[in-house]
Amino acid sequence: MPKPIPAPREDGFTTTTQSPLYWARYGEVNRPKLLVLHGGPGADHCYLLPQMLHLEGGEKYELIFYDQRGGGRSKSDAQIPITWQSHVEDLGAVVEELGLDPLSIVGYSWGAMLALLYAVEQEKNPRLRAPYRMALINPAPLTRQYRRQFEAEFNRRQQSPEIQRMRDELAASGLRERDPEAYRQRAFELGVAGYFSDPRKATDLTPFRVVGRVQQSVWESLGDFDLIRQLKGMKIPSIIIHGRDDPIPLASSREAARALGTNLVVLDESGHVPYVEQPDRLFAALDPFLDETNPPVRS
Repeated sequence: MPKPIPAPREDGFTTTTQSPLYWARYGEVNRPKLLVLHGGPGADHCYLLPQMLHLEGGEKYELIFYDQRGGGRSKSDAQIPITWQSHVEDLGAVVEELGLDPLSIVGYSWGAMLALLYAVEQEKNPRLRAPYRMALINPAPLTRQYRRQFEAEFNRRQQSPEIQRMRDELAASGLRERDPEAYRQRAFELGVAGYFSDPRKATDLTPFRVVGRVQQSVWESLGDFDLIRQLKGMKIPSIIIHGRDDPIPLASSREAARALGTNLVVLDESGHVPYVEQPDRLFAALDPFLDETNPPVRS
């Protein structure tokens, strides 16, 4: 079962975004700030917890999370389509409102892709604050072709004999009637098992919900996208970390690292959720990058 999530030091809602966005702070004040972007789109930040609180580093950093528009506690008007541009605009407003200067981003999955979209748009729009550094963990597929490959691979895994056997065991267990909450937890685990190198490790992931209309709207807004092509020549200190067994093609991150001229760290025995599957290896790669590129604290 997932571990409990501690309460944030401070939380609230933005006042400068089109829709109020829920945010939460962890860690000590007057420390370098890390803005952590969750995946989805259409999810919320809680499923990164409690594991990603490791980034506090023994009170070394202050962590800021927020629920992106349309997910978690950041509700939105269903009549207003949510696009990748919506998310980039929101990110820029969050950065300004919460005083995230210099801007250090740790992005996971779609959150890593959002960081890259933001960085590309920042070069065109000086009103957006330039990222000081970016740590990108298992980025979402960065081209339409790689997204198609991911969808096919994830669907194949979900239909694998191992996961089907676990579904049959759950159906025959009587857990639905005996303990509905435990049944929902197990059903969630089986719904995401294909993301894991070892499907049995899905038990340690904090449950979350993806708002389907938000996810669909954002991906449709990207069209026939190729973000990798737009990254060439970008000069931002970065690291990309990718699980070797991620259903998202490793080639997507490999090409992105080449375009950015940065390091790619490949984690063996890890799928799409390295902070659950291989946290020691993940943070052994991530911590030195953050320490080496650490900006000065502004008083």
